[in-house]
Amino acid sequence: MDATTHGLLGPDVLDREDVRRALAEHDFAAVFALTKKWGGLSQNRIASACRLTPGKVSTITSGRHRVTSFDVICRIADGLRIPGGLLGLAPRPWEHQRNTEQQCPSESPGEWPSDEIPWRSDATVEWAEHLTRSDLVMDRRAVTRALAASAVTGAALLDSLEGWLVPGAAVAAPRRPGRLGLRDVEELEATARAFRKWDQQYGGGLRRKAVLGQLVEVAATLGEHQADDVEVRLHCVMAQLSGTAATMAWDSGLHRQAQDYYRLALRAAHAGGDVAFGANILAGMARQMLYCGHADDALQLINLAQEGARYAIGPRVRAMLHTREAWAYAAQGRQAGFRRATARAEEALSDAGEGDDEPYWITYFDKAELAGVTGGRLLDLARSDPRKYADQAAADIRTALSLRGAEAGRSHALDRIGLAECYFLANDVAGGAAEAQRAVEAARGTQSARVRAQLGQLYPYTVGHGASRSVRRARDSIRGLLAN
Repeated sequence: MDATTHGLLGPDVLDREDVRRALAEHDFAAVFALTKKWGGLSQNRIASACRLTPGKVSTITSGRHRVTSFDVICRIADGLRIPGGLLGLAPRPWEHQRNTEQQCPSESPGEWPSDEIPWRSDATVEWAEHLTRSDLVMDRRAVTRALAASAVTGAALLDSLEGWLVPGAAVAAPRRPGRLGLRDVEELEATARAFRKWDQQYGGGLRRKAVLGQLVEVAATLGEHQADDVEVRLHCVMAQLSGTAATMAWDSGLHRQAQDYYRLALRAAHAGGDVAFGANILAGMARQMLYCGHADDALQLINLAQEGARYAIGPRVRAMLHTREAWAYAAQGRQAGFRRATARAEEALSDAGEGDDEPYWITYFDKAELAGVTGGRLLDLARSDPRKYADQAAADIRTALSLRGAEAGRSHALDRIGLAECYFLANDVAGGAAEAQRAVEAARGTQSARVRAQLGQLYPYTVGHGASRSVRRARDSIRGLLAN
């Protein structure tokens, strides 16, 4: 075992047969007891390292509390520096760290450019070049640190977006002559569409680097003086590539980077005059805030999108914005607001026709998407009141599954996970176990970290049903996938 992986527990402890057996069985009562005995660690030291309270460590050690949360298991692994393989997990990020301290490339892309109002398109291009080049050269250690960086919230975030509502500043600085034609721009637009489809089907991963490489090239061409119509469309391509880079970064757990790319996308959409896509970017930022537990910020972002794009969006975009609004209300516990916003989404979507001239990036928002999003929000409510909402959530999620198949990739997997949780909440353990198995199979088809995070939240439902073979099988399937 490499010495660089040693932390609180040395090889003399981790190589013991009784310790390894306890780790493999996730028997953390025994793990903590043996850690105290052979590692000489106090209860307070274990609690501090694992980000638990001393009382929680005490109840775990005494066997009065069984650890079922995948997140807590990972915190124990990271806090005590237990290699992932001993717990049936993938190698932990710190296992890749090197012995020597060295300067690492821009773990965060640096300061955001001055939030001048009105926004200047040349400042946006300069930031795009800096952000993407810094991102492309990040090493493993920098990525590990970026994973821990929190997204900006509150006034610091919202104030930086005020330029969205103000016309851009004129830029008269001389630049090198450019020679891109409309055919070249059309090829770039087709590439941006293909990358977006990658994201929707597979999530982040290595494909993110390809998106960043293309974004570097587009930023470079915007550094030249292109014809006016070419320049406008190039800004729109930059916005779409940045939006895809944002969702891929978020899907990989890089929340701060995702937020930076969202902000870049909003500025690029603003420079290209694409108000509808700007509203879509604000909706994406709101969704990220909701996943991070900041419902108030999310609602303000949606209000900003609705205010700035009120007269420039079609029925599908309006419907999508209303579902984000409903999501925020549900997160705030405002059930009447949730119902009202959901009804508005349904009404807006009913106005959308097959031949409507709406952007390609919103065509995904159909009856299946509305049902899936609504079911997911009802599931949020069901966690507090399962008797009232679990069956309603399951009905909407089943509708989504019936209208879109496995080709939906990430959305299909998230629907499966959500339906499994609905069954468990409704005390249908057998149904939950069966659906959990289907969820794991769906998750195998995507590299989405978000899907794996949702599976981690499903994991506790499969613990504590020792008499059920189907539940044990589901638990082993989830654990097996998350270990890879």
